[in-house]
Amino acid sequence: AYNKKKKETWGVCIFIVSIDLDEMTFTFTELLKSISISVCTFFQFLKEVDVNMDTVSTKVDSTVSRLKKKYDVLLALYHKFERTCGLIYLEQPSSEISAELSSVLVLKNYWITFLLAKGKVLQVEDDLVISFQLLLCVLDYFIKLSPPAMLKEPYKSAVTAVAVNGSARTPRRGQNRSTRTSKQIDTDTKVIEVLCKEHDCNLDEVKNVYFTSFIPFLNTIGIAASNGLPEVEVLSKQYDELYLKNKDIDARLFLDHDETLQPDVIACSQLERTPVKTHPDEELNVILPQTPVRAAMNNIQQLIMILNSATDTPSDTLIMYFNNCTVNPKDSILKRVETLAHIFKKKFAEAVGQGCAEIGSQRYKLGVRLYYRVMESMLKSEEERLSVQNFSKLLNDNIFHTSLLACAVEVVMATYGRNASQSDGTSAETDLSFPWILNVFDLKAFDFYKVIESFIKAEPSLTREMIKHLERCEHRIMESLAWQSVS
Repeated sequence: AYNKKKKETWGVCIFIVSIDLDEMTFTFTELLKSISISVCTFFQFLKEVDVNMDTVSTKVDSTVSRLKKKYDVLLALYHKFERTCGLIYLEQPSSEISAELSSVLVLKNYWITFLLAKGKVLQVEDDLVISFQLLLCVLDYFIKLSPPAMLKEPYKSAVTAVAVNGSARTPRRGQNRSTRTSKQIDTDTKVIEVLCKEHDCNLDEVKNVYFTSFIPFLNTIGIAASNGLPEVEVLSKQYDELYLKNKDIDARLFLDHDETLQPDVIACSQLERTPVKTHPDEELNVILPQTPVRAAMNNIQQLIMILNSATDTPSDTLIMYFNNCTVNPKDSILKRVETLAHIFKKKFAEAVGQGCAEIGSQRYKLGVRLYYRVMESMLKSEEERLSVQNFSKLLNDNIFHTSLLACAVEVVMATYGRNASQSDGTSAETDLSFPWILNVFDLKAFDFYKVIESFIKAEPSLTREMIKHLERCEHRIMESLAWQSVS
């Protein structure tokens, strides 16, 4: 035991020094393997070393937090992936299916393709939502290539329907690849519809990821969307390059249930929450354990439901308020929304990955809907309070609008950007979370602070989680951001 501890201490020290000196000559997984320790235990041990010695630099801190986020997301997605494949494939398919299609090989092929797609499409390692939507694209692609005899319902029927519409397995010659791909996928949405329904996932968003990220990814690894994938070995080799470049976690090892990747329930976050049962009569309403993916999907669906009825342009009521102003603010409001849309799309793509610009546009659009909705609600309550209808000064104030729009977009970004780690009951936000939006909109923290309280009052359907998030933004502004020299 003494020797093991000694080895682990050496491992932690080597890790700290090599990061501080920018001399990582090994990957994180190689280090874990050489000292026979799991990710979670390693982080726990590093924490103890830091508490006792206070030696860990901010550089090491940020590397560790990036690794931890990446691990949490991969672990959550792998659990989800295993369970989902169990729902899609028969345990013992009929004998007509050759042994090479055994579920182990299928799983391996899917998972490595997904890891490669995630690595090539996303710069943000810990975006749980886009990663999960990408995973659904990979599943959709493979399900269409699977013999129907392997599949359970409703996937079997969906694939059979696809085959009738022009099989995904036989490329149609004579059409150029891109038109074939898009036409074919138009008729082939049956499978993705089933997947989205089963996982409470927004179909339009997943289709968007399919077209803007997944198909370009297939093209980069040299396949048309209908020709089947290269061998596992080829994909694995490409993933190797990514993994060795990042020097982090070899996520293929999840397939082997490798001990370095096993969650230590005490040291790491508990992924499954226990069902809540308050009363024996409530047997029927047992709340399912909230997995991180399920929780994220639920939050998003709630937000989308609120904003489904909202419009992308100012409502008639808002136009009436604009017309009542001494100086009509309508044109400057629309122009500002459009200008910031371009800036946001560009910054989102820079942060997440160039293929994800359209996803950024979608999120911004939801933010704009929320912005108009909250603005209308604010003006109504001000009118009741002050019996005034001319809000010319307020509605022509650039900083007010920029702050209000930033707050609306922040709510959307935080809803999508919840991370998989739930150790303290609140999930960590991703890098796109506050104060990221301030830099994007070139906004001072204190101006943002001024709209938060009115925003919360004006939008009664905000979830408790979102209200908490905005309150945390307030605290951060008051504790540090408002006191920076530029403020």
